[in-house]
Amino acid sequence: MGADNEELKIEEMHLDDAARVKQLSPGMMVAKRFFRNRLAILGMVIIVCMFLFSFLGGALIPYSQSQVFYTTEEMLKDYAGATAIDQFLFVTAPGETLPKDILSKTIIADSTGKYEFTARAGGDYRLEPIGESVYIIYFKEKTGPKPKDITEREIGVGALMSFTPARSGQELSYEFRKGALTAISNEEESMEADGISYTLNAAGNHGALVYDAEGNEYAFVSDMSINPVSGSYLSPAFKLDLIEMIENGQETLTVSEEDGTETTYILQNKNGQYLVRRNQETQIIDTYAFPSKEHIFGTDGNGMDLLARLMYGGRISLLIGFVVIAIEVVIGTIIGGIAGFFGGKVDNLLMRLVDVIYCIPSLPLFLILGSIMDYYQAPPTARIYLLCVVMAVIGWVGIARIVRGQILSLREQEFMIATEATGISVHRRIFRHLVPNVIPQLIVFASMGLGDVILTEATLSFLGLGIKYPAASWGSIINAVNDVNVMTNYLFVWLPAGMFILLTVLAFNFIGDGLRDAFDPKMKR
Repeated sequence: MGADNEELKIEEMHLDDAARVKQLSPGMMVAKRFFRNRLAILGMVIIVCMFLFSFLGGALIPYSQSQVFYTTEEMLKDYAGATAIDQFLFVTAPGETLPKDILSKTIIADSTGKYEFTARAGGDYRLEPIGESVYIIYFKEKTGPKPKDITEREIGVGALMSFTPARSGQELSYEFRKGALTAISNEEESMEADGISYTLNAAGNHGALVYDAEGNEYAFVSDMSINPVSGSYLSPAFKLDLIEMIENGQETLTVSEEDGTETTYILQNKNGQYLVRRNQETQIIDTYAFPSKEHIFGTDGNGMDLLARLMYGGRISLLIGFVVIAIEVVIGTIIGGIAGFFGGKVDNLLMRLVDVIYCIPSLPLFLILGSIMDYYQAPPTARIYLLCVVMAVIGWVGIARIVRGQILSLREQEFMIATEATGISVHRRIFRHLVPNVIPQLIVFASMGLGDVILTEATLSFLGLGIKYPAASWGSIINAVNDVNVMTNYLFVWLPAGMFILLTVLAFNFIGDGLRDAFDPKMKR
């Protein structure tokens, strides 16, 4: 009875027990060992999530990697500027012409008190002062042979004052300008010009606001030049208020707008140059916006959505890793396979080539290539391709040495002697019989090398030698940490990209360790 129970007892077998090994193919054995490694499975899950995040997420998110977002906020901005007019302005009478040197002659007359002069091009002129630095200009015209046979003809007026019409496109006649200057000089409150009566509201000693017969604003006359900063129109009433602010030494002025709102203006005096500022609603780039409903990861220093840039940057970082490793494996396998199979002079020649590539300093080479691409303003896509090629050309030597060492030990084994005896070509012996036996080591080396490539790309982008704006990679996103203020106050700008790099490199290392253990036939669990 006990013997029957022993026969019926199901013997527990381990994965590597001989009875079970006979039932599994080598590929199944590797797969079973790999999937029993929890860290390797965790690495696979992380990599799958990274690919879904980068490729599927980038297709679903409504933003592009280079889309700039704006926001509006109240900012104290320059609104207008005022300064005293220090150069004579002239108005020419209808049908008349002022001499070209009238400005210099008027300045001399104003400073010396000699109001008669001869113009450079000929002709005698006289200035008649009607107020402080306000002159009517006459041309002396001879009417007969005697010195007294001279008549004077009014040809213009000059003053240290400017005119501002109350309405855009409004024309101010010569008679009106002359009458306004005369009335201001005589401190009169009314005047007539062109058959119309006007009233003046004096702006202290700096000019006046002129109203027409119906009481509407008609023009503003002032010895100060008042101009808008942003090109907007400044009304005569505003200029009058500004003159009063300057005369009274006020620093602020609150004005009721037509829509009922109140606007506060701030006056700043900078060595006689007056600057008027006010709060204005301004559209600005939404830089370093904290995470919100619209931007889950916030925005970067260029006002771009960080989640979108992380997704598109993941594409670049992951693709560069796989492309570079693929190129390295192809070049390294070919060079290492040929060197290991033929040996002798071929092996020596190819290994010296490997030594030369090993001696090339990678960072100076990247610095030179980065400078060249910057000089020729290479587009971001071209930089990505060139970066892949250069990293692969420098990095294949390690794979070549691994393949060469494995093939040197495999080429003397019995199955290779059999292939030579059966007349199989050299090409088939290398790439159909030797290289497949090296594939396990290549897979392990490539999986662990992916993390190194991603770190190298991130380092180059961080140093400004890799991916350039507006294209994104995880390394270029972390480049914002160059600013201490960003590093300490805006962790959301660079921390996610750093975590993605950390998790991706760690995941590839987990996978590489799992594959190494799975391919090890001596592994016991």
